[in-house]
Amino acid sequence: MKSAKTISRNPVARAVVSAGLMAAALGSPLPAAAACSPCAARSRSGRVANPCAAKNPCATKNPCTARAPCAARALTRPANYQPYVGDKAELIKAGEALFKDTRLSTNGMSCNTCHQNYGAFQASFAEPYPHAVRMATSAGISQVHLDEFVQFCVVNPLAAKPLPWDSRELAALTAYVADLQKGFKPQAAKANPCAAKGGY
Repeated sequence: MKSAKTISRNPVARAVVSAGLMAAALGSPLPAAAACSPCAARSRSGRVANPCAAKNPCATKNPCTARAPCAARALTRPANYQPYVGDKAELIKAGEALFKDTRLSTNGMSCNTCHQNYGAFQASFAEPYPHAVRMATSAGISQVHLDEFVQFCVVNPLAAKPLPWDSRELAALTAYVADLQKGFKPQAAKANPCAAKGGY
């Protein structure tokens, strides 16, 4: 059991304790995700809302990535990870459809909103994965595999829940983005307002 002094020195612990006290005051249990994330917020109905969804998800700094350590851990490959395996050509085709599908998000965006014609891809997108990407490093993760960064994009710009790690959807998106990577050249990146600090 942590002492009060230890908790008072730890900003994440303080946020968790404060969130727990708030839940107790409201007389309702706090969802696990809210307890982990100091960015979580409650709507008037008492449901946890994503405070970043109403803002520009491509903003220079996304407060929910850097300040939600539990969320960041959820976006790294789990132990004994076994991705979905399927026909590569079929996965790429399915991934292309998902890449352009706004239903993957909660804010009307799709992957293609920022990345059409290689828009918003940083020069590092040409490098083999795993490598460092800005969105992940802002959450304290030094480098990511491609499927991990797909998850970061689903949660941050698209403001949605991460895809199941063994899902066909995650495998399809990863396969399609890997296929895009083959034809990418750093000079192919287009000017895009989403490009500021996203970083693939």
